[in-house]
Amino acid sequence: MEDRRPGSFWLLAIFFTVFVVFLYGPTLTILVLSFQGPEGGLTFPLQGFSTHWYETLWRGSGVIDIWASFRRSAKLGLVVMVLTTLISLSAGYAFRRRFLGQSLLFHLTVASLIVPSIVVSLGIALEFRLVDDTVKALAESYQVAWLADYATAMGLFTSGLGAHLTWTLPFGLLIMFAVFNRFPAQLEEAARDLGASPWQVFRHVVLPLIGPSLVGVALFGFTLSWDEIARSSQAIGDTNTLPLELQGLTSTVTTPEIYALGTLTTGVSVLVIGLSFAAIALWRRLRRA
Repeated sequence: MEDRRPGSFWLLAIFFTVFVVFLYGPTLTILVLSFQGPEGGLTFPLQGFSTHWYETLWRGSGVIDIWASFRRSAKLGLVVMVLTTLISLSAGYAFRRRFLGQSLLFHLTVASLIVPSIVVSLGIALEFRLVDDTVKALAESYQVAWLADYATAMGLFTSGLGAHLTWTLPFGLLIMFAVFNRFPAQLEEAARDLGASPWQVFRHVVLPLIGPSLVGVALFGFTLSWDEIARSSQAIGDTNTLPLELQGLTSTVTTPEIYALGTLTTGVSVLVIGLSFAAIALWRRLRRA
């Protein structure tokens, strides 16, 4: 006699289906609408099927220079990714031994996740404005010629970079803390007993084991920076990242070009995730070889 599934199974199945549709439905809708014909609008039904709006986006003939903001976001995301990975790895290594102020430093770092993002952005912007006012006052008081044209210290790789790191570092640190918390220290002890130097222990013992986790930290660093809006809104300076430009376009662009841009940015995130999974699979394959 065939066993029947309980009613709770079907209830949870329906809930899961609704959740998946709610989660991915908007993305799929934007993907479909991005292929509107030249005369198509922002809503269904489709008026033809073409890549017209992708061609418009590629030519850069829209309201703003999309590719400039795309390059800015990509460069910033790569820098954030590298710094997040290196700092998280160093901090994870350091926190394996107790030191004065360890608990306070940990909580101060993680507190960035609790503070509203817009507040962090406003605070960073205020700090840099104070720095700007101080520099200008000193330049005026002491007649420093080379500071005569000084405008602001805010920018993509100063205030913007700092704002993004306040968002990505806590995630990277938590991942590395969890990894090192269950790391088998006896393997390092065995390597040292065999005469390995600290660098050799790290290179041949620690790194192969934590490599997939580092790829995950790098993934978090890039994708969180790539999509960040709130912390960038006040602290980025005169130049905008791609998410800020996309947000601005929602009130000025009335063509499916914005859907093509949204699909492109989502595609970059999917590509990065795919590359991360491929890197993890390759790492594990090399370890088994």
